[in-house]
Amino acid sequence: MPSPLRDIAESAHASPGKIMLRVDLPGAAQRSLDGGVKKRRQLVQRSHADSMAKMLRENARRHRLHKVFSDFCELAALAVSNSVDSVHREVREARYMHIVGGYERDEVHRFAHLLAVLVDWLECGLDDHFGKLFMSLELGDSFKGQFFTPFEISRLMAGITFGGAREAIERQGFVTVNEPACGSGGMLLAVADVLQAQGINYQQAMHATAVDVDATAVHMTYLQLSLAHVPAVIVHGNSLSLAEWSHWFTPAHIVGGWNFRLRAQRQHCAAAVLEPEMPEAAPAVQDLAAVRASLVQQEVSHG
Repeated sequence: MPSPLRDIAESAHASPGKIMLRVDLPGAAQRSLDGGVKKRRQLVQRSHADSMAKMLRENARRHRLHKVFSDFCELAALAVSNSVDSVHREVREARYMHIVGGYERDEVHRFAHLLAVLVDWLECGLDDHFGKLFMSLELGDSFKGQFFTPFEISRLMAGITFGGAREAIERQGFVTVNEPACGSGGMLLAVADVLQAQGINYQQAMHATAVDVDATAVHMTYLQLSLAHVPAVIVHGNSLSLAEWSHWFTPAHIVGGWNFRLRAQRQHCAAAVLEPEMPEAAPAVQDLAAVRASLVQQEVSHG
C-alpha cells in the first residue's frame, strides 16, 4: 500500500536536521534582528501547533483524541524506523499496516500532513514541540505523572550541566547522555541545543540513551530525535525494574556507526580500569621502629 507517511519520513531522513548559524551584527542591529526573528518564530510555531491540533481533532471524529495522537506518533515512528532499521522492519511494517487499517483514506493522508507540519515546525529550531502539543491538548496522564517539563527549564538545566562540555568532547570524542524518564525527549533536545550554542555539532559529538515506560512517549522521543538527527537509542522499558520491551535506533545512530563508537569507548574504559598506571617508583618501605624512636625523641625534647 502506498504510504505518504513513509514518503515524508524518507524525505526527512535524506535531509536531516541542520546546524543553524547565526550572523553576528553590531549591538542594536543584532538585538533588533534577534527580536524580529524570535517574534516571527513564535508566530510560526503557534501556527504549526494550531494546524496540528486541528488535524488531530479532525481525525478524532470517529476515535478518541488520545488514540489518534498515539497512533500518529507510532505511525510516524514506524515510518522513520523502517527507512533505516532492517532488523525490525518486518514486524514494524505489519504493525504499521494494522494501525492504518483502522482509519479511512482521508484520515491516513491527514496523518501524512501532520508529519509534514511537524518536520517544518522543527525547522524553527530545537524545541520540545511534541511536548507542548501534547500538553496543550490536555492529553497528559496524571496517573503516570505525565506533566512534561517546559523546554525553557530543560534548557536551563542542560546549560548548567553541559555548559562546559567542549573539554570532555575534545578529550573523549563525544559525550553520552542518559534520560531514564524521557517523556517527549525535551531534555535531550535541550542538551543538543546547548551544545549547538557552543558551536559544537551535536550530531557528531553527542549520543543519547532514553527510556520510558509509556509507548507513546517512546514514539514521541524517537520521532523528535530522529528529525533533529540526534544519535540515540530509545528504549521502551522500565528504568526501575530494568525490564525492556523494544529498542528504537535513530537514523543518526545507524548511519553514524554509533554501535562501533560506543563499543570502542567501553573497551577503552575497561582497559583503563583493568590496567591502572603504575607509579614511576615504588614508595620506600618505612622502618616502623625508627619512626617510633623518632616520635619518642620528639616527646622527650618537648618535655
